Amino acid sequence: MAEKVAAPRSRTHQVMVGSVPVGGGAPVSVQSMCTTDTADAAATLAQISRLADAGCEIIRVAIPSAAALEGFGEICASSPLPVVADIHFDHNLAIEACRRGASALRVNPGNIGSWERVDAVIDEAGAAGTPIRIGVNAGSLDPAFAGREDLTHVEKLVGSATSFVEHFLERGFADIVLSAKAHGVPTTVEVNRALSRELPDVPLHIGVTEAGTLRQGTVKNAAAVGALLMEGIGDTIRLSLTADPVEEVNVAWDLLSAVGLRRLRPELVSCPTCGRCQWDLMGVASEVERRLAAVRAPITVAVMGCVVNGPGEAKGADIGLAGGRGKAVLFASGEKIRTVDEADAVDELFAEIERRFT
Repeated sequence: MAEKVAAPRSRTHQVMVGSVPVGGGAPVSVQSMCTTDTADAAATLAQISRLADAGCEIIRVAIPSAAALEGFGEICASSPLPVVADIHFDHNLAIEACRRGASALRVNPGNIGSWERVDAVIDEAGAAGTPIRIGVNAGSLDPAFAGREDLTHVEKLVGSATSFVEHFLERGFADIVLSAKAHGVPTTVEVNRALSRELPDVPLHIGVTEAGTLRQGTVKNAAAVGALLMEGIGDTIRLSLTADPVEEVNVAWDLLSAVGLRRLRPELVSCPTCGRCQWDLMGVASEVERRLAAVRAPITVAVMGCVVNGPGEAKGADIGLAGGRGKAVLFASGEKIRTVDEADAVDELFAEIERRFT
């Protein structure tokens, strides 16, 4: 089974986003954002359903204008996941989103326009019992920090985020989650380390913004978010990718599994192959990976290239295959179950997985 490698989690206060707890020792939750037009409630709900099936736990949708509000209300009423309203510039949209059933708001006080407008949002959210994620990024900083040449980029982000949180707390509103995002890995890590020190009670939403397409974005998010989670920092994650948002969810769960925090689906262990390999290791591993996508069991499955060493090297796996010269050994926890023909190996593996784990 997965090795527990992450550090103890920072103990932040807990915020309820719908039925999903964020912070306070709750499991790190997985978020994504819809790419559909929020005014098209049917299309958005269909995408939310796909995301929920993939393991998404909180979904965010954009409200770019008042034209999206009717659809937003329909989405909130029918969504299987808590719905966060993503608001920029227009505080009235945030107020109306509260009234139409938002499970939470995401606002950046730096682009709302004035503290009076921010306060109007705080007051409405407080009356509705709607939590707020304060989102900060380089393009929308607190004006008190944005133009200061004596501060680094990290210091501007941390200073802005801290000042926004302090304002909310002074208004008596503590039902907040905080994010301060950048597109670079070092900045993301430094900013969130600092916020964890400066605001240890506030739950942090972490991720690399504008991370890029599937390959580059996965690497950047794994480097930054993985490092933070290993240090016990982060209460909820969104791994931004220029891709189908289902991929964000898949990568998020793979990352949580890799750092030993949460397991939703199987982990595949496979060796990199070498000159000793005498069977189609890459083809078998790819087919096993494809079929494991339909399995909902937190097991470790190994596909190894060497019959002699494979079961021993992968003895921590719950079940696996090690092949060579037309045959494969099917094993569990390092012990041989039986030898099967290579052509039947994948089918035999999944028959055993179904018998033992589903």
